[in-house]
Amino acid sequence: MNFIDPTVQTDSSVKVGYYSVIEKDVKLGKNVVIGNRVTIHEGTVIGDNTTIADGAVVGKPPKPAKTSTVKLSDSIPALEVGEDVTIGANCVIYRGAKIGSSTLVADLASVRENVEIGNYVIVGRGVTVENYVTIGDRTKIQSNSYITAYTTLEEQVFIAPCVTTTNDNFMGRTEERFDKIKGAIVKKGARVGGASIILPGITIEEETFVAAGALVTKNTGAKTLVKGVPAKYVKDVDERELL
Repeated sequence: MNFIDPTVQTDSSVKVGYYSVIEKDVKLGKNVVIGNRVTIHEGTVIGDNTTIADGAVVGKPPKPAKTSTVKLSDSIPALEVGEDVTIGANCVIYRGAKIGSSTLVADLASVRENVEIGNYVIVGRGVTVENYVTIGDRTKIQSNSYITAYTTLEEQVFIAPCVTTTNDNFMGRTEERFDKIKGAIVKKGARVGGASIILPGITIEEETFVAAGALVTKNTGAKTLVKGVPAKYVKDVDERELL
C-alpha cells in the first residue's frame, strides 16, 4: 500500500510501486515512474519521463549538525527535478537542490541542499555532492567521488572515480576558517584522474588534465597536464585531446 497525499498533482500516466510515500503539494509530470519504498517529500517537483528507483529519498528537508559550518536560510525552496532524469536506488536528494534534464544520479548517491546540477550530467554511484555546489552541463562525476561544499564544476568536466575535493585548510580548529572555506573551481573541459586530491580554493583551469593520484596544491595552467605529489606541470595537452 502507498500513501499519496490528496494534494499531489499527478495523472494516470504516473506509475508508483509498493510502499511509497508522496507528501503534500508534490507535482509529478507525465510518465513518471516511481519504484518501491520511495519517499518524495513535500513540495517536490518532478519533470516528465523521470524515473525514481527503489528506496530513494527525494526532497529530504536538511537538518545539519549544530557544529556544522554550513548554516541554513530560513526558507529553503522545494527540490526541482527536470525531465528525463534517472534517480538511482537508495539515493538521497535534499530539498533546495535543482537538477536539470536528462541527468543521471546513480545508486547510493547523495546530493545536498543548495546544489544546482545542469543538463546531461552523470553523478555516479556512491558520489557525495555537498552544499553550495554548482555542476555544469554534460559533466561526469564517476563512482565514489567526493564533491565538497562550495565547489564549482563547469561544463563538460570529467571527474574520475574516488576523487576528493577539500575546502578547509584549518580542518575545524580555528574561528579564522569560517571566512576562508572554499572548494575548488574546475573549469570547462578539465579532466581529473582517479583518486586525485584537490586542496581548498584551487582553480583547475580549462582543459587541464590531472593525472591519477595527483595532489593538486596550486592552480593549474590551461591545457596542461599535471601529475605527482605535489602535482607539477609535465607538458601541454595534445591538441587532439581538446574539446
